[in-house]
This record gives sequence, structure tokens and C-alpha cells, in this order.
Amino acid sequence: MLDWLKIQEEYDQIVSKLSDPGLDTRVRADLQRKTTFMADVLQLHNQIVELEKSIQELTDQRDKETGELKELYHEEILEAQVNLKSVTSELEDLLYPADERNKRAAFVEIRAGAGGQEAALFVSDLFKMYNNYALSKGWEVSIVEAHQTDLGGYKELVAYVKGKNVYKFLKFESGVHRVQRVPKTETAGRIHTSTVTVAVMPEVDDVEISINPSDLRIDTYRSSGAGGQHVNTTDSAIRITHIPSGLVVTCQEERSQGKNKVKAMKVLQARLFEQEKEKQEAEMSAQRKQQVGTGDRAEKIRTYNFPQNRITDHRVDVTLKKLDLVMEGDLDDLLNPLLEWDMVKRRSQGLNI
Repeated sequence: MLDWLKIQEEYDQIVSKLSDPGLDTRVRADLQRKTTFMADVLQLHNQIVELEKSIQELTDQRDKETGELKELYHEEILEAQVNLKSVTSELEDLLYPADERNKRAAFVEIRAGAGGQEAALFVSDLFKMYNNYALSKGWEVSIVEAHQTDLGGYKELVAYVKGKNVYKFLKFESGVHRVQRVPKTETAGRIHTSTVTVAVMPEVDDVEISINPSDLRIDTYRSSGAGGQHVNTTDSAIRITHIPSGLVVTCQEERSQGKNKVKAMKVLQARLFEQEKEKQEAEMSAQRKQQVGTGDRAEKIRTYNFPQNRITDHRVDVTLKKLDLVMEGDLDDLLNPLLEWDMVKRRSQGLNI
């Protein structure tokens, strides 16, 4: 448990040091950064203390009352508890640093795995699920790239999701999703098992991943498939090949060649960044004599059992009997345990103070 009195004393001592005009410039900058951080931590801690005090006082008052007044106090307690949870989460993010990319927009790549047409149909279902969840969060979703099948599924679909804390919530979706259900094409009513892979990549700033223009081959071609009257009339679609890595990105969703090029470059940057990150993680795992490779993305993270209306997340051992609601975008009961799981891992790495 943190000694908040000691932290306050240390903060006061640093503030006192900063009043020294002869302080070295570099030392001053380091101390200023530390005081800013400690001030934020102390402010949040004080808010928590006040909220806990308020909840206790409101509870004492509620227990003395009856009828409508008792209900009013109860509503105030619930509101204070919500605020307490929010402030506590904010404090924990400071003390146990979260992924600095959490606030970013993200690219969501969904690909059909084993299962042929049934897997492709489930790609479409997962995209609808994520799209509905995004709408509930006030996020914007646009399709960057899509390869549709004749039955209405997708061999592959790449979406760009823009909004507050997109990567924080959707990053847990990366991995292999297994679906068990009777396919529309199955006449005997047998349950089939198919898989779909999901990769969620945070949007990358230009300065984070530098791409040499000479390493790129950029081709234009005529758009195809659904898309309105402009389709098949202009060479607006873009294909970018990153020659050193062999990565290929296409985009044909916009009417403008320029807009398609910008979107395709963003996807390429995100993929290269993720590739480098996976390489570093694999090297770290090898050093720890752990399994190397793609990590969670090579493992089954979730099972969707349609006959039993059941969904199971294998990482946190959570099973819900409301698959129908989840597929409509109700993901909170799946993602909240994963957020808590992430916090436990961060706590194990130690305090940032």
C-alpha cells in the first residue's frame, strides 16, 4: 500500500528545490516532470478520499431516512460510486502505466480462416458486431479494404475506427475467433467449426515509422465491386507494395485517388509498425525462453457457440449465455474483464512512482 503522507512530503521537498535559482537546467526539467506527475497522482488520490467520505456520509443519511428521501440518497450514492470508479481507474493508469497507444484510432483487420464460405460469412458478422459497438461508443467506422464473396461474406475486411480510446478497448480482439454453428449452406443441420483471425493495429504517426519512398511501388487501377456509380469509371483504386517487406496494401473505398492513397499509406504504416513490434516481442520471449512467434494471435482467444447461445473468452475464462446480444455489439461484459486482466498484468510490472 502506498504511503500517501510520504508521497506528499516528497512532493513538497521537490517543489522547495525548484525554488533554487541556481539549479542545473537538466535537473530542473527532470524535477518539473516529476512534480507534474506527482501533483496529478496526489490530486486524484485526494478526489478518491473525498468521494469515499461523501459515499459514507450519504450512506449514513440514507439509513436514517425512509420513502422518497431514502431513494434520493441512494441515487446520489450510486452516482458517487460511478465517479469513484472512474477516478480510481484514472489513478491506476498513472501508477501502473497503460499502453501509451490506448487513445489512438485503430485499423481492424478481419480475415477468414478455416471453414471456407462459413468463415467468410462470420467475417461479415464480426464486422457488424464491431460496427455496432463502435456506434454505441460514438466512434466513426469506415471500410478501407474489402474482398467480398458471392454469398455476402468477406475473405478479408479492413476497417478504420476513429474515436476516443479505440485501441484501448479493441486491442483485446486480436487473435483467433472460433465459431460453432450450422452454416446456411448445410442441409443436414450439422454444426460446423470455423475460424476467423482478427488483428487490431493502432494508427501510427508519420514520425514513428519512416518509409523510404524508393521502397514503394504504387499502382493505380479501376475500382470493382459495390460502391456506386463511380465504380469502373476511373482509376481511383490504389495498390501500394512495400518492396523490402513484401507487404501489399490496397484501398478502393474512396472516389478520390488521393484519399485512397492516404488511407493505404496509413494501413501500411500500421502494419509495418506492428510487424516491428511483434519482432521485438518475439526476441524478448526468446530471451525469457518462452514461446516465440505471434503470441496471442496464433491462439484461440474466443469461441462463439450459436446452438447454445454461448460465448467464451478463454483468456479470462468468462462464459456468457447471451451470444445473440454480443453479436449485436453488446461487448462490455466481455471487454471489462479483459481490462481488469490487463490491469493485473500492469500491476505485476510495478509502480510508476
